[in-house]
Amino acid sequence: MFTGIIQAVGTIAGIETRQGDLRLTVNGCQLDMSDVTLGDSIATNGICLTVIDFSQEGFSADVSRETLSLTTLEKLQPGSPVNLEKALTLSTPLGGHLVSGHVDGVGRVVERRDDARSIRFRIEAPAGLARYIAHKGSICVDGVSLTVNGVAGSGFDLNIVPHTLRQTIMENYRVGSEVNLEVDLVARYLERLVLGGEETKRSVSGVTETLLKKYGFMRN
Repeated sequence: MFTGIIQAVGTIAGIETRQGDLRLTVNGCQLDMSDVTLGDSIATNGICLTVIDFSQEGFSADVSRETLSLTTLEKLQPGSPVNLEKALTLSTPLGGHLVSGHVDGVGRVVERRDDARSIRFRIEAPAGLARYIAHKGSICVDGVSLTVNGVAGSGFDLNIVPHTLRQTIMENYRVGSEVNLEVDLVARYLERLVLGGEETKRSVSGVTETLLKKYGFMRN
């Protein structure tokens, strides 16, 4: 588990193809590696990766075809910057929100504009994820815990303050940039709990107003 508070921006130091999937080597730059051990989890652009080798300079991790199919990792090149966060501990301040590091899909930046010292982005999410994204709710974008400022269809708006721009790769986003998205854990589990056994009978799931009323989440 992670908090979505980025600890360092690293760079991809190497990409090695291994029997159809990849091994990544990441230069941790300012990431404190002093307490990292084999098997630890490090979120890399929001993707939970398992450390299989490490040094004071960085770490290596294997990336499966499943992960490659759901994320932007396959499009990275040596030198690409990446957001890094080590797994939280029981003493870690939860400054963001609970993040699993299990990416749900890839979104695309469709608008970028200045707003005083902030930058506003509009990101288009895959249609199947839109129902989990709520106004003033939480979402994780490339590992960054963020507040949703507005929603319209499958798009959502973000206001990024200067500190976040400096501490993450978001300053590099341009229209067309692809980003890893992880929706709020609470939204996913709420849907499953509300649907219950009905989930197994449906080819397409979704929380509707009728279902919410049926299970007491809304008044008639």
